Amino acid sequence: MAKKKVLIMGAAGRDFHNFNVVYRNNEDYEVVAFTAAQIPDIDGRMYPPSLSGNLYPNGIPIHDESELVNLIKKHDVDEVIFSYSDVPYPVVMNKSAIVNAHGADFILLDAERTMIKSKVPIIAICAVRTGCGKSQTTRRVIEILKAKGKKVVAIRHPMPYGDLAKQAVQRFADYSDLDKHECTIEEREEYEPHIDKGIVVYAGVDYGAILAEAEKEADIIIWDGGNNDTSFYKPDLYITIVDPHRPGHELAYFPGEVNLRLADVILVNKVNTAEPENVEIVVKNAKDANPNATIVKAASPVSIDDPEAIRGKKVLVIEDGPTLTHGEMSYGAGTVAAKEFGAGENVDPLPYVVGEIKDTFEKYSHMKGKGFLPAMGYSDQQIADLKTSIDNTPCEIVLAGTPIDLNRVLSVNKPIVRVFYKLQEISKPDMEDVLKDF
Repeated sequence: MAKKKVLIMGAAGRDFHNFNVVYRNNEDYEVVAFTAAQIPDIDGRMYPPSLSGNLYPNGIPIHDESELVNLIKKHDVDEVIFSYSDVPYPVVMNKSAIVNAHGADFILLDAERTMIKSKVPIIAICAVRTGCGKSQTTRRVIEILKAKGKKVVAIRHPMPYGDLAKQAVQRFADYSDLDKHECTIEEREEYEPHIDKGIVVYAGVDYGAILAEAEKEADIIIWDGGNNDTSFYKPDLYITIVDPHRPGHELAYFPGEVNLRLADVILVNKVNTAEPENVEIVVKNAKDANPNATIVKAASPVSIDDPEAIRGKKVLVIEDGPTLTHGEMSYGAGTVAAKEFGAGENVDPLPYVVGEIKDTFEKYSHMKGKGFLPAMGYSDQQIADLKTSIDNTPCEIVLAGTPIDLNRVLSVNKPIVRVFYKLQEISKPDMEDVLKDF
């Protein structure tokens, strides 16, 4: 029988994992191309021969998703595998309609089919949307496990935006590793908080090879999920976070609802800043979708080292980039801290932004007029434009709600005050109880 011709739609993460696990050594299929979306400047590359395996000695090309229809026709594609996340259902079905109308099947792979089994216990921490609070939940879980004397290693959802061959397996134990691997701001946002706590983090492209390395130094592995994707590993405990600031999204996004239904524990985060009726909506939806899951309610309190540094001042709020862009939040931790600690005015940066930062506001227009700047830094040019945009904005203080120390990646003409946030359970059972049972 002729091989089925496959195209994988992705965003430099789940797409590569699906290929590695399901298609790389599968002689029944020929993967003709990847397409890329969501992340700036990730198209036009090649999935390299060192990762693509013996069936693909020349590698596999990566095209912009705008070329989807032409690629289906050019290669006479049989199946298109949708392989990225944090996508509303109407968009998913729109992609399906385009694919089906041009003669190919539209495939969503079963989540468990792509999960790798580990020799070490796995706790997966996932979410229904980007920006729900996975990072602080991961840190809280690790804190509890370390107090029990466990050696914990985190494996982070992929963000391979550079040389894929060099990024196949990455290990981060100190800040020099961030420079060694030429990390973007978005990568630093995920790795730095773990390094701050003395946690080793793995990431990269080949998650089978990554797991083999992590197993050598861990009693327990934490899957630190990203972009509301499902776990790459078969978990022994599945924790899914929901966000009452976006009620209903837990039932309206792919594959967030899959995470909701797979969960052993559903953590309702940010209840301290959400409307009570929205908390009720999210809890009801969670119980209806997954009645056997344990519900834990939690807050995400913010803090800053010196509240007086911003009191009454004109501040430029900088928020976590992915949370505010494709995560679609209208504010983040920086905005909450500005209000809580008495900033005098949130200066709107929109009139002062330049280059790729200006382009980001045009692409994600829901951010306009909200009085914050997303910490975008997928490339050197974006980081340069972010610096110029900050320097241009007439404020006294930069209030950074991003999880990293921005002073490590750029030098600006104003002092930067960092916002910190953590998970604080406010109901029983709490995470201590959940992990005790685990």
